[in-house]
Amino acid sequence: MNDEQRYTPPRVWTWDQPSGGQFAGINRPVAGARYEQDLPVGRHPFQLYSLATPNGVKVTVLFEELLERGIFEAEYDAWPIRIVDGEQFSSGFVEINPNSKIPALVDYTGPEPVRVFESGSILLHLAEKFGAFLPASGPVRTETLNWLFWQMGSAPFLGGGFGHFYAYAPEPLKYPIDRYAMEVKRQLDVLDRRLAETRYLGGDEYSIADIANWPWYGALALGRLYDAAEFLQVQEYRHVQRWAEEIDARPAVQRGRMVNRVWGEPEEQLPERHDASDFEQLDPARRHSAG
Repeated sequence: MNDEQRYTPPRVWTWDQPSGGQFAGINRPVAGARYEQDLPVGRHPFQLYSLATPNGVKVTVLFEELLERGIFEAEYDAWPIRIVDGEQFSSGFVEINPNSKIPALVDYTGPEPVRVFESGSILLHLAEKFGAFLPASGPVRTETLNWLFWQMGSAPFLGGGFGHFYAYAPEPLKYPIDRYAMEVKRQLDVLDRRLAETRYLGGDEYSIADIANWPWYGALALGRLYDAAEFLQVQEYRHVQRWAEEIDARPAVQRGRMVNRVWGEPEEQLPERHDASDFEQLDPARRHSAG
């Protein structure tokens, strides 16, 4: 970078123009609602407002896993929040998540509705409510929570760090790409060493730790994230590969990936989900057999 290109920060930063990049049109340095609009509400006890990004997929996978286990009290409606269009800044969405990020959930099972935001909080809320995918007590519960919160702290370096500068920034810059690529590879090594010891992150049982980590690191290992598999040489992390492929084969995971998806092949998209039968429209063979 020559002297003409070098950026010298001013004494006081001011926001005077969009920063550039794919999401520049919606980024602002202030919070709060930008327009008035209520959120839709369906008939089920859980109302999810989300999108099939890695953070959104965590929650739809858990809902589908609960239903797969026969916990039908976990029926839910899932409504898409198109973040590129700024729908997360409606008054209705901001009311349930003042941070204007997906996913956000309203739980209507109690005397009063309860809002739950942040994906880790939603996973913990549902796992404790239904006594599933999280040990009730003891060291294995603690280890499961270790890896749940590890993901919450680590993935921003993968998404907002590496993903932003590698895939979404206005121009590629060597320093931030190198910096975050190094960190993502270190994180993959952390996971690979753990998964060399145990089948799943918390231990022998599949849990919300895996459900939280898989949409980020599993998707990366399977070549679905940022088109960066070759760049990061993800095939080198063979224990992560084994774990990613095993979870990818679960029917509930396959369904969860489709919910609130508004891009990709039509048979992979279920923008709204209101009933288990909604998935039949994505598979003509299943629809024919159901008839």
